[in-house]
Order: sequence, then C-alpha cells, then structure tokens
Amino acid sequence: METINEDIRVVIGGGAYNNNPDWLQTQESDLNLLQRYQWFKRFSPNTITAILAEHVWEHLDFDEGVIAASICYEFLRPGGYVRCAVPDGYFPNEEYQRGIQIGGPGPVNHPAASHKIVHNYRSVTSMFNATGFKVRLLEYCDEEGKFHYSDWDQNKGFIYRSKRFDHRNIKGKLGFVSLIVDAEKPIKNDSKRT
Repeated sequence: METINEDIRVVIGGGAYNNNPDWLQTQESDLNLLQRYQWFKRFSPNTITAILAEHVWEHLDFDEGVIAASICYEFLRPGGYVRCAVPDGYFPNEEYQRGIQIGGPGPVNHPAASHKIVHNYRSVTSMFNATGFKVRLLEYCDEEGKFHYSDWDQNKGFIYRSKRFDHRNIKGKLGFVSLIVDAEKPIKNDSKRT
C-alpha cells in the first residue's frame, strides 16, 4: 500500500492507451469505479493526488456516476482532482452523436455499446457537485453547440480526445471533441459532507 507522502496519480480504464506513462494504469477488473472494496485494497482514504478517466463515466448511468464520484472523493487527498473526459452531448455533429448514443451505434463489441448516458456540461457538473467537488470546465459545448475552451496542463492528465491532441481536429475544424472537466476536492472540509 502507498505511503502518505507519495504522489499517487491513477488512470481509470487505461485501455490500449498509455498517454500518461508515469501514472498507475488500471482496468475495470482491478479497480472498478463502483467497487469501494477494490479501492481499499490498493489505497488509503485521502491519499490520491489525481485520477484521470478518459471516456469512462459514460459507461455509468447518472446515479452510478455519483457513486463513483463519491468513492473518488473519499480516496483523493484535499486539493486532489478527477480529470474526467466524456463524449459531449451538445457537440453539433450528427455522425458524432450517432457514435456516442446510449447503447452504441452498432455491434455488441462496439466501444459505445455499453454507454448508459450522454453527458453535457450541466449533467457532469451536477454529478460531481453532488459529492462535494468543485468543478472547472476545461472543454465543452453549450446548448447552442458553441465550443468553449479553457487552457489546461497536459502534464496534470493528458486527454487524447481533446481539441489540441485528437488527430480528427485539423486546420481549426473540430472533428471530435470531449467534454473535459477537472473536479477538485476542496482543501477545506465541506460542511455538507459527513
């Protein structure tokens, strides 16, 4: 188990990517967002510096997402954060929206086949706020489909499916975006949490 002074950075559902090579890469089978006992086997509460989840939370329904956020909150140190990227329900591209729909667009083995929710910036913010996080929107589309971007440090969690790094975004034209947030655990205890 980790020591209290370690800088623990965890990738949830690393898949085939290893875009954050100095981070602990995990898969659903060894660190499930909904299985608190698995977290206790590996970490102590209040010890993780950062958690990165690129296109993971859409595989949970809203209530499961709140439970997962709550578990992350418990294990993050004060000031720690979850960098979460999900498909954006407000991105104005019909092909993109077909590809991210609940249940997926094609065969059972298609990555989107297990999508349970299509998030927008309001639902993701609400989900993390419900567990005490302070949410900072990094990349997202609003209700009119306008894309918003705030500069973010890739060294604090690299997201490939983003404005800057996805190969489908060329010559200033967005071909694929993610809704990306940093959800930070406040340094001071939130009086609403017990």
